[in-house]
Amino acid sequence: MTRPLAIVVAVARNGVIGRDNRLLWRLKTDLRRYRELTWGKPMIMGRRTFESIGRPLPGRETVVLTRDPGFRAEGVHVAHSFEAAVAAADALGGTAVYERALPEARRIHLTEVDTAPEGDARFPAIDRSLFREVRRVGHPAGPDDEHPFTFVDLERR
Repeated sequence: MTRPLAIVVAVARNGVIGRDNRLLWRLKTDLRRYRELTWGKPMIMGRRTFESIGRPLPGRETVVLTRDPGFRAEGVHVAHSFEAAVAAADALGGTAVYERALPEARRIHLTEVDTAPEGDARFPAIDRSLFREVRRVGHPAGPDDEHPFTFVDLERR
């Protein structure tokens, strides 16, 4: 039996999630939430996302999804198909992974970041009619968070 698939993502107003394989904002509160949501759970991330982090995240089993048959990294599982990766994971990261996962996701833990930076990685549009909002909590910018943002939890109808 597979676990319900969940997506954890921070998205700017214009749909951007990154540029040059890096985050475009500093939100310490969001990073804490990411850790809380994913701690002790398997995660899927694309190879480029993994390479931008540079190591497996502690406290989580990491599955790196890649088309490169020669990719190897210490401390991670490598999957060459989405189906193989999903068999072990329920939290996701990376544009291509998000595109593949969105139709199957049962939950989305969304951080709406109140900025609109230029970027080359975008989150696919969410058909909100397929989800119901179960939680919304706004946060102002502050010393640890350079932009205002809102945590939004969605569950598939």
